[in-house]
Amino acid sequence: MKILEIKDLQYKSNNTNILNGINLSVEKGDCISIVGQSGSGKSTLLKVCADLLEISKGDIFYKEINYKEYDPIELRKNISYCIQLPHLFGNTVYENLEFPFKIRNEKFNNTRVKALLESFNLDESILCKDINSLSGGEKQRISIIRNLVYTPDILLLDEATSALDNDNAKRVEEHIKQLNLRGTTVLWITHSMEQSKGIFNKRIALWEGKVQNMEVINNG
Repeated sequence: MKILEIKDLQYKSNNTNILNGINLSVEKGDCISIVGQSGSGKSTLLKVCADLLEISKGDIFYKEINYKEYDPIELRKNISYCIQLPHLFGNTVYENLEFPFKIRNEKFNNTRVKALLESFNLDESILCKDINSLSGGEKQRISIIRNLVYTPDILLLDEATSALDNDNAKRVEEHIKQLNLRGTTVLWITHSMEQSKGIFNKRIALWEGKVQNMEVINNG
């Protein structure tokens, strides 16, 4: 089943073409790495998929229904985007991890959050910390956890482990791999060719705003 389909997608910014006719079909359960030089349009593509940018031309379909027919808030609950440079808000880590519950009018689930913190090698005590006291790696992991409090249908990751040491990067990769095995579709921008071959079943290469090629990766 196609969970995401992009047809003739174009995006312009200040009269500059950033995406130049992207055509892409993503099957439910795909785990796709996105590679390409800086400026090739990788981050813009994810932002468009996350419904954060208004496209200039073309169509995007989620579960065979055009994005235009969805309520943007509901769409973003199912398609979760984690940016490369984590943006934490408020004063504490708790406020950030409470946010997904608040927008759904649900009570903070301490058991769920504690399990995620442990999975990402973080202690529960971090909930009380001021966000300004966190290291870059801690901020990046908290940002990812905020996106995973509710498991999305599609997870969009932009250089999600760029600030992490090797051990914590592997922890994140393993967690995402398990999510993918349970059905979450993943699109992950990475500059690491080693990482791009690791947990993924497909790899997309972008060049000057176009899909240069898509290849199937055999991890067997």
